Amino acid sequence: MKPFHSIFKNRFIALWLLLFTVATSVSLHAQEPKEDELDLLLDELFFNEEQFINDILDSFNSYNFIYTNVSFNSNTFFSGRDSGINQYNLVPQISYYSSSGFNLSISGIYYEAFEPNWDFTNVSIGYYNTIGEKKRFNYNIGYTHYFFSNGWDTFTNSIDLTLGVRNKKRTLGTKLNTSYLFGTDQSFQLVSRSYANITLASEKNYNVKLRPQIGFLIAQQTTALEQLNTQGDVTTIEYIYNDVFNLLNTQVNIPINLSTKSWDFEIGYNINFPSRVETEPDLKTTGFLNVSIGYLIDLN
Repeated sequence: MKPFHSIFKNRFIALWLLLFTVATSVSLHAQEPKEDELDLLLDELFFNEEQFINDILDSFNSYNFIYTNVSFNSNTFFSGRDSGINQYNLVPQISYYSSSGFNLSISGIYYEAFEPNWDFTNVSIGYYNTIGEKKRFNYNIGYTHYFFSNGWDTFTNSIDLTLGVRNKKRTLGTKLNTSYLFGTDQSFQLVSRSYANITLASEKNYNVKLRPQIGFLIAQQTTALEQLNTQGDVTTIEYIYNDVFNLLNTQVNIPINLSTKSWDFEIGYNINFPSRVETEPDLKTTGFLNVSIGYLIDLN
């Protein structure tokens, strides 16, 4: 019996969908309601897995806006693991948020080397609200449907619940996202992410912030052992499958963000520390660069 690599085709795609779902829940942040509203809206609004929706939504009694953005990632990893293919990916997105709590997002992902290059499009709808008078706790309930270019139907739906908490000054925060993925198969995952929000420069027309964060991915994964069975001159291969629910990856992200009245720019570096489970070989640390640009349309 010899170890066989973890199955990427199903479970790791599920993990990628999870991260994509968390990432496309648009990130926002605010300072104080008296400051420029567009500047506040753009303060943390861009595609990635970083901040929370809560801060800006808590700061205004009425808002109605559309945000468009494109994110570039210099390499592609699945729950921190190297798939053996070095390729960048692009993620365009358009999102709508209303002060009623309703939010809608349409996004997709383009891979440099995969065929077809455009992997899938997803549509997400959700409802956001806060808990308590001080609004330090918040939640978002959502549903996502995936439309795969190649007709893949293993995981085409996701039900998500995100819980967040932050300190009074909004300089520290944590969120926990739980997702149930289902289609012809099913999976369950948890993502915990904590961040710091450090202002480097703040002027009337722009601000610059450093937002380091650390995240943990805990999810279901299928592993397999490949066993060779020989009877006479005939040798067959038998796979012994095992489902585990464990920590799969720890990610550290160090981004710098520049926000103006209508535009939002970010550049950051991400380091993955994938955790070996079951029959996996020793895993190497991986890293990639992310760049994001976004534009806000204030419908009010």
